[in-house]
Amino acid sequence: MIKKEDYFNRQIQLWGEATQALLQDKKIAIIGSGGLGCSLAYALGTSGIGEIDMVDFDTVSLHNIHRQIAFTLADENSPKAEVVVEVMKSKNPFVKAKAYCMDFEEFKLLGNRYDLILDATDNLQTRESIDYYAKQINTPWIYGSVEAFNGQVCFFEKSSFGVFNISDHKPAGITAPIVMHIASLQANLALRYLAGLSVIKDKLYYLYFNSDGELITQKFNMPS
Repeated sequence: MIKKEDYFNRQIQLWGEATQALLQDKKIAIIGSGGLGCSLAYALGTSGIGEIDMVDFDTVSLHNIHRQIAFTLADENSPKAEVVVEVMKSKNPFVKAKAYCMDFEEFKLLGNRYDLILDATDNLQTRESIDYYAKQINTPWIYGSVEAFNGQVCFFEKSSFGVFNISDHKPAGITAPIVMHIASLQANLALRYLAGLSVIKDKLYYLYFNSDGELITQKFNMPS
């Protein structure tokens, strides 16, 4: 039988058994099971968080697979959320993972409660809806978005997502590594928060490569 102290050994070395045990009582929702959602599931699904709900109405398409790391060619046309949940369960025997194969508007009517919500969607309208829902249930959420070689991350608590220009903008293209990079930053913020460590909230991090190929990080305080 696998023991938790063996499976989570490296994290226990980092912050001790008490903090690791604290994660087991936490419940999160990841909204979207695409590029960001797959990477978040890999990072957080094996972290010791007790319950993780994956939400996505869509199925796996061929053009998804290169950047959505939970999927293989054999998963084409399968429900994304279900595939990701099975991947998490196959890697971590201690996680309770559940798939919600529905859109966010339907999901938020279920009345579930969470310690943290993670945005892994691909449009501003859904993120605005996540922000409204999160504030209704008094739960923080972590925004993430990617385009080309660029990405943004923000831990939203008091500030409003309404500061963004809500439009139908669609990214022209996305590199796979930036998706994993932004999801990794989201996951690190999530773990620090859930483990009771300090997190800077309501500050937007914008990462991009300039014309010389240098990685630049800009920070912006978000208005309430």
